Amino acid sequence: MKRPRHIDSLLQQWPYDPSALSVRIIKGADGREVVQMRVDMGILQLETTGRPDGTRPFECTSFLEYLSKREIEEGEFTLTEEECNEVDREFMQMYHRRICWLRLESYQNAVIDADHTLGLMDIATRLSPDEEWTVTHEEYRPFVWFQRTQAYALAELEENGPEAAIQAFNAGLESIRQIFIQHEIEEHFETDELVQRLEGLREALRKEYSVGSTLVERLDAAVAEEKYELAAKLRDELARRDAI
Repeated sequence: MKRPRHIDSLLQQWPYDPSALSVRIIKGADGREVVQMRVDMGILQLETTGRPDGTRPFECTSFLEYLSKREIEEGEFTLTEEECNEVDREFMQMYHRRICWLRLESYQNAVIDADHTLGLMDIATRLSPDEEWTVTHEEYRPFVWFQRTQAYALAELEENGPEAAIQAFNAGLESIRQIFIQHEIEEHFETDELVQRLEGLREALRKEYSVGSTLVERLDAAVAEEKYELAAKLRDELARRDAI
């Protein structure tokens, strides 16, 4: 019987840096690409598609897909303790891959994984066994939206320019505001650290690319101020631009 092999040589070739997130994409002997993250006691390897650990829960691409199919077939049901643990496993796996995508500047992939996590949060809330378990997950929803907003804004910057990126920041901030409203803590929105960081990124982008108020921001302001003639002109201008 062959003895298990250690991975000392791999760890020595890729030293751990506690001051930075070390991530890379490599291609294995079978030709498929995987994401690797260097952590203090080893290396995490994640698949680039499907579930990061490469498993297929109940022949589904993810535990989210399994729960979604079961909810359609059975209607309302309550998660067991084992199923709650599986939800938590998938949350953590998606978190690790999401921060890898952000580090690799693969922003569209980060958005996809953030949306997966938000979908998993939604179904976990509907099927939750108790309020305490729900709260332990819902408290992270603004953070997931924070990362999603960053990723989407940077993807928009690459593909459609700074004005589109600013609108992505605005849309993400509004989604976070709605979470605060839902939980009746809107008074803490403006002082929230994640909100302030997103606003800072948006304004830094506005300054770097010399972007004033975007067309959508001017339209929203005109409507709020009941300047309907101006709003109509801005709406027409926006429609013409989108049609190009």
